[in-house]
Amino acid sequence: MNFDTALLCPLDQAADRAQALEAAGFDGVFTFEGNSDVFFPLVAAGQATDLALATNVAVAFPRSPMHLAYQAWDLQRLSRGRFVLGLGTQIRPHVERRYSAIWGKPVGHMRDLVEAIRAIFACWHDGARLDLHNEYYDLDLMTPIFEPGALEWGPPPIWLGALGPNMTALAGEVADGVWIHPFSTSTFVREHTIPNLARGAERAGRTSADVDLGILSMVGVYRDDAERQAAEQGCRFNLAFYGSTPAYRVTLEAHGWGHLQPELRAMTKANRWDELGTLIDDEVLHTIAVLGTPDEVAGQLHERYGDLATRLGFSLPYGAGDDLLADLVGACHQTFNPQD
Repeated sequence: MNFDTALLCPLDQAADRAQALEAAGFDGVFTFEGNSDVFFPLVAAGQATDLALATNVAVAFPRSPMHLAYQAWDLQRLSRGRFVLGLGTQIRPHVERRYSAIWGKPVGHMRDLVEAIRAIFACWHDGARLDLHNEYYDLDLMTPIFEPGALEWGPPPIWLGALGPNMTALAGEVADGVWIHPFSTSTFVREHTIPNLARGAERAGRTSADVDLGILSMVGVYRDDAERQAAEQGCRFNLAFYGSTPAYRVTLEAHGWGHLQPELRAMTKANRWDELGTLIDDEVLHTIAVLGTPDEVAGQLHERYGDLATRLGFSLPYGAGDDLLADLVGACHQTFNPQD
């Protein structure tokens, strides 16, 4: 099992931060679309470390397939084959109002985007003629001066971020892997994610075992009461923030908590951000997030996902020091990889 975490820092600190996470014992780092670009920090991390690199995820629809292909190709070359291009849809208000881009049929759009990127990859790596036409994209111009050349390590894999049933099925059909959102549970993954992956994989003549599974888990790790309080508070707020989003209601509904979503959304609309976490009771907290000492978290993660995940990613929505992170990763390696 490999263990990843987010690379969260200003760009000018990305190399140092990646080196610190590598020293702590992590196997990979990922970026997400927050308050900075998802690709630039991975350039710094790729030059400074031997970590696996991934966008988790790059918001897909505002970017052209050619832009994504060039960025992914460059990072795959820079990292010598350690890059994963992770793509996600975001939600309609952000795509239309923050990115000023088109929101169409998200599953069909993502299918066409993956097809387009793969066509570009085939052109560059295999010498195939670029001649791709689908509902969202038309690509038929590639002169030699614009071809970056084949890669020793092959084109980078494409993973999709998925939570809902249809996007998860699409990942099973067309992606090399899938990032499972931290607003998930073991029950949800087993009863919804895996069957939907299998449904999509069957359409493509493969099985869900052909799709790598990167499970992100919200973690609250601590060694004393002060760290415990910070971990619980951070996880409650983050769960409430995710839970307020209609697209994430499927996780709550899987456990009979669907009523929480409109209540949380109403709080955000009223700007009652300080109160948001109060709606996340202990049952919700401990079902979705994984909390405890480093050894306890490692044991819970192994019990929940040890037989499922290809990679495990940690989402820690509060300030955890590097010494605590090192304890956590060390405990996870001992629990999951005792032979090492």
